[in-house]
Amino acid sequence: MKIIIAGAGDVGFHLAKLLSYESQDTYIVDLDGDKLSYINNHLDVITKRGDATSIKLLKEIGISSTDLLLAVTENQNTNFTIAVIGKALGVKKTIARIKNPEFLSSDIIDFKDFGVDFMISPEELAAEEIKLLLHQSSFNDTVAFENGLFNVMGTTLGYKSPILDLSVKEAKEKFNMVDFITIAIKREGIAQTIIPRGDTQYKLNDQVYFSVPNYSIEKLYPIIGKEHLAIKNVMILGGSSVGKKTARNLCKDNFKVKLVEKNKDKALTLAEDLRSTLVINGDGRDLELLEEENIRDMDAFIAVTGDSETNIMSCLVAKSKGVKKTVALVENMDYISISQTIGIDTLINKKLIAASNIFRHIRKGEILALANLHNIDAEVFEFEVQHGAKVTEKPIRELRFPREAVFGGIIRNGNALMSFGDMHIQAGDHVIVFCLPEAISTVEDLFN
Repeated sequence: MKIIIAGAGDVGFHLAKLLSYESQDTYIVDLDGDKLSYINNHLDVITKRGDATSIKLLKEIGISSTDLLLAVTENQNTNFTIAVIGKALGVKKTIARIKNPEFLSSDIIDFKDFGVDFMISPEELAAEEIKLLLHQSSFNDTVAFENGLFNVMGTTLGYKSPILDLSVKEAKEKFNMVDFITIAIKREGIAQTIIPRGDTQYKLNDQVYFSVPNYSIEKLYPIIGKEHLAIKNVMILGGSSVGKKTARNLCKDNFKVKLVEKNKDKALTLAEDLRSTLVINGDGRDLELLEEENIRDMDAFIAVTGDSETNIMSCLVAKSKGVKKTVALVENMDYISISQTIGIDTLINKKLIAASNIFRHIRKGEILALANLHNIDAEVFEFEVQHGAKVTEKPIRELRFPREAVFGGIIRNGNALMSFGDMHIQAGDHVIVFCLPEAISTVEDLFN
């Protein structure tokens, strides 16, 4: 599969990184020589310096024989132009990164007529992610499959968890009335994500990811030593596009929302647009203002200004005032891995979310969904099993499944089933798989 990525920023880099683990024929185009030099030193992809809207350049790198063109620069109009030109020159599929949410919901214009097959908005995806996190408030990461039939949920283990110092096997025996699978552990001081085996022990401050059917979610809380937090009152810091969309989403779900915006004109505009949200004009870094607005009564604090450090520091302040749930938007991907060590419940990066969402268009095999977990460099897939696929030939324990991957569950005829060793996967099943990047191609081969 030949892929051209236009834009070597965070989204483009992460996409290129995911693709570099495979044998994809990948080109990445950008005007910034420093970014391309960094990519050349770290990834096995082909770089080309230049303007991706140049017809001559696109022809030089073989646009007519390209399967997928990903236009993911910072500029929406540039992305549209690249996609339109690429389609006219013969590329099979185009995806453009956009900012205007109207484009996603328009039933007046069919953008495919102009050459844009798919559009993706990092801001919209980040707002949806925040809403999901508030609905499962005791967890700092959550991904729902098949409308919540199966869920991947992450949390940091505190000293109250009864599974501390137990092995995975011992925990399953002790809590055999609860259906759950531990699919990954991120441990302080260890860079590599742990794919747990039966003798792997749970340790204090481990970031643990469970795969859980919907009927077991409530039963999981005692295992992690936490209670379900009822989130009702939410304060949002920052009237960015993410903040505006988040406020609108939460109000639709009957949350009581306050939004703090420093710019007066912007605050007035937001107040007109968000009739169900209380918009406050003020500096969210002002502790006196936060106290006046009853931050101690807030159940959740969401910081989505354009400054990562402001978001992190304001969340720490909110936490010190007793706010149960904090979420900070950060631009720097390197920050993502530190959330469990600094006391913020969740750090999210809209570009990382967008790259993972785009990545599902690249996958081979019958992939229905793909999600990225916040604290680890790995993916969660939902495969639809085809007739004759290798995974149907033997029970799970007899499959040559890579150690860098683990089954998270099976959905069969609308029912959630646990993927234990004696389970035999069937054609038509939807199978959830957690996978480190180096094992993706091997896993895909088993589903083909």
